Parts: sequence; C-alpha cells; structure tokens
Amino acid sequence: MSSDPTRRVAVVIPAKNEAETIATTIRAARAIQRVDLVIVVDDGSDDETQHVARNAGAAVVRHAVNRGKASAMETGAAVVAMRDIDNRPPRHLLFLDADLGESAVECNELVTPVLEGRADLAIAALPPQAGAGGRGFVVGAARKAIEKFTGWQPLQPLSGQRCLSREAYEVATPLSRGWGVETGMTIDVLRAGLTVIEVPCDLTHRATGNDLAGQLHRAGQYRDVMLAVTQRRVRTRAIPGEIIAQSAAMQRPGEPYRLNLRGASLPK
Repeated sequence: MSSDPTRRVAVVIPAKNEAETIATTIRAARAIQRVDLVIVVDDGSDDETQHVARNAGAAVVRHAVNRGKASAMETGAAVVAMRDIDNRPPRHLLFLDADLGESAVECNELVTPVLEGRADLAIAALPPQAGAGGRGFVVGAARKAIEKFTGWQPLQPLSGQRCLSREAYEVATPLSRGWGVETGMTIDVLRAGLTVIEVPCDLTHRATGNDLAGQLHRAGQYRDVMLAVTQRRVRTRAIPGEIIAQSAAMQRPGEPYRLNLRGASLPK
C-alpha cells in the first residue's frame, strides 16, 4: 500500500524534569520523516524543561502538577487534533520518551509501516540497555497478559516508543493510568481488529537500575500493568479462544499481527 503524501506525523513527548535531554530529543525527532509538529507536555516539572523545549522548537503544554504519563499523552494528542489542518488527513501520532536524545531519530523506522498502512500501531524493540537492573518480571507479566487477550507474543510489551494511526489511538482511549498505558493500548488496538508490529530501533535511554528506587519503580509498573489487565478483563467483550489460537498460530516474528475477526460472531 502506497503512502499518502499529504499525511503528516506529530511527535508527542511527555516530560518531567528532563531539561538536560529534551532539546536533543526534540531536534532528533524533527528529523523524522513527515514530522511537522513536536508537542512537549511538561508534566509538572520543577526544572527548566518547558523553556528548554520551547527554545528547541517544540510547542509546549504544561501541567501545573504531575498527572502521569497517560494524562500527558492524552493532553498531547488533544493538542495535535486541534492543530490538524482542515481538508487534510489527521496526523499520525508518534509518542517518544524525553530521554532518547540523538537516538530519537531512529524512530523513523516506526513511522514507515504506519504511513504505508501495513500497521496501525508500530512499537520499538530496543537493544539491551546499559545499566538496566531488572530481571524481566514485569515485562513477562505484561507479555503473558497480552498473549492471553490477543494471542500475540511481543518482545518488548512495555516499550513506550510508539507510532499510531489516529484510529488506533481512538480505540485505545481512555488510556490506562500510570505504567499500564502500553499494555492496555496494545490489548485494545488488537482487540479492535487493528494491526500491530514490533520494529527494531537502535535507541538508547536512561535505564532503571536495581537499587531501591529501581525496585520501587518496577513495583509500581507491576501494579499498573495488573490494573490495566483487570480493567480489560471486566469491561471488554470476550473473544472466542479459537479465534485467538488461530491468529496466534499464524504470527511470524517481525511481521504485522492482527486478530482475524472477520466474520466472527462476537458477544456484545
């Protein structure tokens, strides 16, 4: 499928106290194909994040108090919608972490499959990060939940670097709170019959260590992932196990994945 030459991409960067890295991340993001708008949502910083981001060429929106990543993502997407141009397709959304620095330009690889219509959601698969101290417990829990709901087995279910079509974003809202946003988003997009792909991207960012702060961070991640999973278990329609199994059997590493819901009779 050919890319629509009028389609543009907006970058949304949630940020809290990222004055040291935000300018470099913005400049790298502006070099990504079709990007014509970079929104930084300063989520209650008490440093110079908003001023540094504005000087680097981003449009900045500020939360007076910290409201969390999901809220910052929703604020950024709402600003993008307000800035979409009449008589043109709505921009795709590229969510990036603020600490990617120069490596943010590698997310160009995420934009391509969405622009070409091969995927509705493209997720970055990062190489091993220096200094990372986790043992994969939270990642494993998120992966297992996504597989149970959809049959898909992602490599990096918690990756926050994501490019979405506007349709994919809409089916994933309201976003799950806290660190459950990525798990909830992936489940929602796939269960809507849309297509997801993981794309290797040579990105670097600040890794979470294995000190007390790192352990508390992972505990919060696990809590939020389980909350997102529980919410979907309670409020979403059940998809027959045979559909999930058939779709799972057809998945191929590195290829787009979707649930084969065509013609399926689903409970309301």
